[in-house]
Amino acid sequence: MFISMLCCSSRLIYFGGYGHKVLADITSRSRNFIPDETSWVDDLFWGWNNEVHVFDPVKGSWAEPQTHGRPPAPRAAHAGATLGRRGYVCGGRVMETRTNDLHSLDLESWTWTEIVPSSAAPVGRSWHTVTAVSESTMFLFGGLSVDCRPMSDGWLFDVETKKWREFEHPYQDKPRLWHTACGGRDSDVVVFGGSCDYILLVDTGHCNDALVFQMQPHPLFRICEDYIAKNVRTLERLRKQLPLLPPKMLKALQRRISFYRPSKKQSNN
Repeated sequence: MFISMLCCSSRLIYFGGYGHKVLADITSRSRNFIPDETSWVDDLFWGWNNEVHVFDPVKGSWAEPQTHGRPPAPRAAHAGATLGRRGYVCGGRVMETRTNDLHSLDLESWTWTEIVPSSAAPVGRSWHTVTAVSESTMFLFGGLSVDCRPMSDGWLFDVETKKWREFEHPYQDKPRLWHTACGGRDSDVVVFGGSCDYILLVDTGHCNDALVFQMQPHPLFRICEDYIAKNVRTLERLRKQLPLLPPKMLKALQRRISFYRPSKKQSNN
């Protein structure tokens, strides 16, 4: 549970997580599994691991590659992203500790490298997301802090300069953890679901709104498209001119208009 998954060359790469092992598989020298001393049944122990497993969806087979270098400590509820031929693992939880460390895994040689930032880093956290937004940049959002506080901050990390930079955005009042995130159009990042509470203590319900983070200035076509989609229902002149557009452009614009369609709740109000 609470693992991270990387995608590379049609492979799904799983790292870490919280799961169980039988007592016979645990030794005092084991560095890839930390037992949770509060959770066991007979000879079955739950705990945190730092294993790497690869799934090939074409062959339908699993493999456990031999990794090199110093791997991240066992953890769960961390975040991961892929940039080029490297996978990145950020933060996560082991026992009562929430970390802010960052590691990269070469997905060809399977070699781990710890990245030491050359700037101030975000505080340790778990249940956050990290999303690739360019060939050298990742976006971190939200999570649960070391003092169990739901967070709404955003950060950009440049893998070339090894610098973190806090990212200003309009959702500071929308803390989020246990959510999903993916790259969207024009390098946008779309966040959906999750919770705004510390779900182990209180859960007022899951979030169902989508947060769209704009990472860079949009091209002129996108700006025009958004303006039309937002205003076509209130500006008659726009509605009359839509049929004059080329079919391909009109189809794309109609998809965009549907994105801004008011919900039934909004319509009733």
